[in-house]
Order: sequence, then C-alpha cells, then structure tokens
Amino acid sequence: MVQYLNPPLDLSFAALSDATRRGIIDQLGRGDASITSLADQFQMTLTGMKKHVQVLERAGLVVTQKVGRVRTCKLGKRGLKAEAEWIEAHRKLFEARFEALDEIISEMKREGSDD
Repeated sequence: MVQYLNPPLDLSFAALSDATRRGIIDQLGRGDASITSLADQFQMTLTGMKKHVQVLERAGLVVTQKVGRVRTCKLGKRGLKAEAEWIEAHRKLFEARFEALDEIISEMKREGSDD
C-alpha cells in the first residue's frame, strides 16, 4: 500500500477534524483569548481546553503565550494555504469526475429513449 506522507497536512487535518477545535479557530479569528475564557465559552474544563489547544499548537494553527498565570491563545502565522491548495486540487478532480459521470448518464438516457 502506498502511503503519502505530509506531516504538516496530517497534523492540520487531524486538528481540524474536531468541531471544538474548529470553533476555537473561529473564536481566535475574532481575537486573542485566554484558555480560561475559551474553556468557559465552550463549557469545558481547563484541562480539556488545554488538550485541544495543544493539538492546535502542534499543527501550527495556534500559538500561546503565558504572562503570569494567564495563557493567551492567538492564531498561528502559518495559516491554511497548503490545506486550501490540497482541498482545491481534489475539489477539481471530483468535479471533473462528476461531470464525466453526468455525460455518461445523459448518453445512457438518450440511448434508452431511442428504443
């Protein structure tokens, strides 16, 4: 079996596979937030929120900074350009295949109506 290795994409898609983590990204898109405020907003424990933030940090999607007792989160500078390019390339592939399938179905319908 062929395996395609792209660790940054793997980490990003794994991080974004969870609805809470996508929500965190949405929230941080509106402004920086402490882990405590994120935990309150998502109605979860600090420990649970820290785990979600760590996954996002490993993927480079979020960075944190601790000042005193407060750990503040903000969006990472890496962005999602590579992920968007991968998705767009595969979207085009699927679109082309569906168009080809539509043509085959249309042709089969025309042939069936000739009978």
